[in-house]
Amino acid sequence: MQWTDDLMVGVGFIDADHEEFVHQLNAAIAADDAAFPAAFAALAEHTRAHFAREEVLMDETGFFATAIHKGEHRRVLAEVEHFADHLARGNLAFVRAYVAERLPDWFLQHRNTMDQATAAFAMQRGWQGE
Repeated sequence: MQWTDDLMVGVGFIDADHEEFVHQLNAAIAADDAAFPAAFAALAEHTRAHFAREEVLMDETGFFATAIHKGEHRRVLAEVEHFADHLARGNLAFVRAYVAERLPDWFLQHRNTMDQATAAFAMQRGWQGE
């Protein structure tokens, strides 16, 4: 996956988090078998922090679909933990397939729906953060 300006939603910290997500995702995909567990762990940690920052924005702006968006975050984090458990049990190929095949599609769909709506709402509400 390649980061382009077309992926920006217009809220600085979300765009920075998304760019970093793409970078971390690509690093995990490119990692050799020895480096993959650490790359996956870094991607998971970034994703947890990224979601937390978005959730603060939702709470601060009174986003109308906060429960749905946070629910999707919880679902994805549970999924990531599920795959981390598989990785710990040595199912490297299974987790690699998840990272390479499912996460890019999920990211694009999530960005194009929930994150775009959250960013647009925050800007309509006059949110002035970065």
